[in-house]
Amino acid sequence: MTNLVAPSLVALDWGTSSLRAYLLGPDGAVLDRRAGPWGIMQVQAGDFAGAFATVTAAWQARWPELPALASGMIGSAQGWVEAPYLECPAGAGELAHALVAVPGTRLLLVPGVAQWGATPNVMRGEETQIAGALALRAELHASCRIVLPGTHSKWVTVTDGRIRHFTTYMTGELFAVLRGHSILGRLAAGEGAPEAEAAAAAFARGLLAARDAPGGIAPLLFSARALVLAGALRAAESLDYLSGLLIGDELRTALAAPPETAGPLALVGDAALCDRYARAIALFGGPDPIVLGDTATSGLWRIARDAGLVAPSASCQE
Repeated sequence: MTNLVAPSLVALDWGTSSLRAYLLGPDGAVLDRRAGPWGIMQVQAGDFAGAFATVTAAWQARWPELPALASGMIGSAQGWVEAPYLECPAGAGELAHALVAVPGTRLLLVPGVAQWGATPNVMRGEETQIAGALALRAELHASCRIVLPGTHSKWVTVTDGRIRHFTTYMTGELFAVLRGHSILGRLAAGEGAPEAEAAAAAFARGLLAARDAPGGIAPLLFSARALVLAGALRAAESLDYLSGLLIGDELRTALAAPPETAGPLALVGDAALCDRYARAIALFGGPDPIVLGDTATSGLWRIARDAGLVAPSASCQE
C-alpha cells in the first residue's frame, strides 16, 4: 500500500460468494486491495459488520473518516441492509441519489435495477459494472449493448448513459447444474483438463451445433454424453462442448433479436469468460466487441463522484 497518496474512497464489490475491497485514490486509481470468502452466503450468522471490519480494518484505523461504497448482493433482501431496486431507465446519477446507508457505519449501498412488467427482470451489481464501462469508454454512452457473462448473463441496452432494457440468461448456472448434478458431467469427473487446442475445438463444435439448432438445444444436450460413448469426443472435452452448446444457445437468441440500438457491443466481467464470449460472437458472425473486463471499481468511483462522496476527477484506472 502506497504511503504517498491519500485515499479518497473504500470501494467494495460484495457478492454472493466473495468480497473484494479496494482503496481508491483521489483519481480513482486502486492503491490497495483486499479479498476474502465473505460473500453474503458465506458470512456466519449474518455478521456482515464483522466481515466489513475485518477486510477494511487497516484502512479504517488509518483513515477513519473515509467514505465507503458497496455494490452487489450485500444490498439485497438477504444482505446487510436492503437497497431497493430502481426501475429502468436508470444510470449512475439515479443510482447515486438512491444510495442506502448502513446504520452505525460510513458504508453506503448501491441499489439494484429492475425491469417490471409481465416478465420482470432484476440485476444487482451489474448496474455498477455498467456505470464503470460507460465511465471508461465515452463512445458507449450514447447507445450500445453491454454483455455481462456469468452465472446469470445479462444483455443490456444502454441509451444516453442509462440502462433501458436487459435480458437475463442463466447460462452459467445451467452449466454448473448440468456439470455437477446430471449424467452429462459424470464422464468428465476425474479427467484432467484437456489440451487448449482440443478444448477450443470442442467448444466451437458445441457453438456450431447450437447455432444451427433453430428449435433450441434441448434435443442436443444429451449429445455431450453420446458423442463420448460413440468415440467422437473425449470425456475431458465434453464439458467444453457442453459450454459451447449453452453459450451458443444464448448467442443464437440474443444476436437474432433485432438490436434496440445501433451502437457498439461491449463485454464486461471476468477476463477469461469475456474472451470465451468474444470467440463465440466471432464464430456467430456478430460484431467485434469492445472487451473491457472487470469495471466494478470504475463504476463505484463514478457513482461515488455523482453522489458527492469524492471530488470530481478522472475515471478510475487500475
